[in-house]
Amino acid sequence: MIESLLVANRGEIARRIIRTARRLGIRAIAVHSEADADLPFVTEADEAVCVGPANPAQSYRNVEAILAAAKSTGAQAIHPGYGFLSENADFARTVEASGLVWIGPGADAITAMGDKINARNLMAAAGVPVAPGTTDPAADLDAAVAAAAEIGYPVMVKAAAGGGGMGMGVATDEAALRTEYDKVRSFAERMFGDGSVLIERYFPRVRHVEVQILGLADGRVVALGERECSVQRRNQKLVEESPSPAVSPELRERILAAAVRAGEAVEYRNAGTVECLLDPATQEFFFLEMNTRLQVEHPVTELVYGVDLVEEQLRVAAGLAPTFDPDALAPRGHAIELRINAEDPKRFLPGPGVIKTWVEPTGEGVRVDSGYVEGNTVTPFYDSLMAKLIVDGATRAEAIERARAAVAAFDLAGPKNNLPFFAELLENEEFLSGDYDTGIVSRMR
Repeated sequence: MIESLLVANRGEIARRIIRTARRLGIRAIAVHSEADADLPFVTEADEAVCVGPANPAQSYRNVEAILAAAKSTGAQAIHPGYGFLSENADFARTVEASGLVWIGPGADAITAMGDKINARNLMAAAGVPVAPGTTDPAADLDAAVAAAAEIGYPVMVKAAAGGGGMGMGVATDEAALRTEYDKVRSFAERMFGDGSVLIERYFPRVRHVEVQILGLADGRVVALGERECSVQRRNQKLVEESPSPAVSPELRERILAAAVRAGEAVEYRNAGTVECLLDPATQEFFFLEMNTRLQVEHPVTELVYGVDLVEEQLRVAAGLAPTFDPDALAPRGHAIELRINAEDPKRFLPGPGVIKTWVEPTGEGVRVDSGYVEGNTVTPFYDSLMAKLIVDGATRAEAIERARAAVAAFDLAGPKNNLPFFAELLENEEFLSGDYDTGIVSRMR
């Protein structure tokens, strides 16, 4: 096992990784921006280095500064968390070329899955179901119109280099497509430096189900169950649960097998997620994308399978066997994660500010992965996620009951927050039934 680890991230995920590192006796090194100097992940690390001002491009995405910090602190490995540089293949290559251990999949796998069109084509060749769509980028608006006419409306217009719910739009007819195509292409060029656009079938009523995979050091790829991620706003997740209430044993077998094939197709190593769209009417599922990193929602898998995914990541990177028996994986109970964001609970617009009160809920089956404490400031420079409230129980009903109590007990004042939304969701009949889809939030508003 490695002896020192630099965490190239911030907030709750940096704190989460540091917690596991210290439990394993690994020296944990934090890098931080000037704006984050007082956050818990900085003070809890064994060593911390400021890598630049608040602007992520000058700090958390500053490759030279992060590598300099690794060198000056004697770090052996770098864990990128999620976001920022976590799916940057060039960064992964640079880390390894510098003689450091990269805690993540190989750069080739990141590259292969980073382009959504290339990923679709690879998955189709591997026998993984993909939604009807273009096999090459729509070179211009005329090509997009022709593709949509062949696929059939409505269609999703997507940035080929995008991810995380960004760079997407829905077109129900040609007029809407002309607007969305220009909008998505401009956004993609600005955000990702690549204006390539993918056109694929859009399913008005669909569920978002993903599979946690882990590529082991011995070359095997295993699946640690699925997560339901259909409670979303602006195509970004708010709630995740495992197992999915929409997935039958027969469907679970099919979707997990497809996810393993997806990982094997790119010789995947370390933790990753295969995201799928599920048509609840037909029980058909389609490959959406592969996230070549640890997911925000990994705790629900940890609770249901009794594993520490960060520890497993470190073991894979060190060439060690997992702590569990890959041939005897079995889920236990049900887990739900709520993303506590600094945003208003109606329109979900950011509402940063000074945290005047922060009292986390406790009790059986309650876990909080937080990035802040009372007195900290949630700044506008980064994602609005403040904490993840995760609950588990023997059944989904018990997990929901614990979630209700935990939401009510979470005392948070200062920044705007979405706890009132979760209190509403946990009483919503559609959510309680388990028969919901990605439109549930819009139907609640």
